[in-house]
Amino acid sequence: MWSWRILGVIAFAFGAIGLFIPIWPTTVFWIVAALAFARSNPAWAEWIYNRPKIGPPIRLFVETGALTRAAKVAALTGMGLAACLVGALLWRRPVPLGIGLSVIAAGAVFVITRPKAGA
Repeated sequence: MWSWRILGVIAFAFGAIGLFIPIWPTTVFWIVAALAFARSNPAWAEWIYNRPKIGPPIRLFVETGALTRAAKVAALTGMGLAACLVGALLWRRPVPLGIGLSVIAAGAVFVITRPKAGA
């Protein structure tokens, strides 16, 4: 129980960084936090779900595994920007470049294969 709560607090803190740094992924970390809090302190999970704009998509994903079209577009746009950044920074280092782009591609495949909300 405490391990889930600790994981939730850490994930929530990492997600909060994204409120101040635009390229940092808030939603992914808050999904992890909501899942951890659902097992350790459901009231904290509900607090995340009740956040305007970000809470409802997190609840939808946690409960159904589905993503809205807007969420998919936002996630894939962020991944595209990340791929550009990785390419620009690592273009002379093929192994790290390949690893970075592979991780981003795996994330994109995951997002693309999620069911569409309402479908």
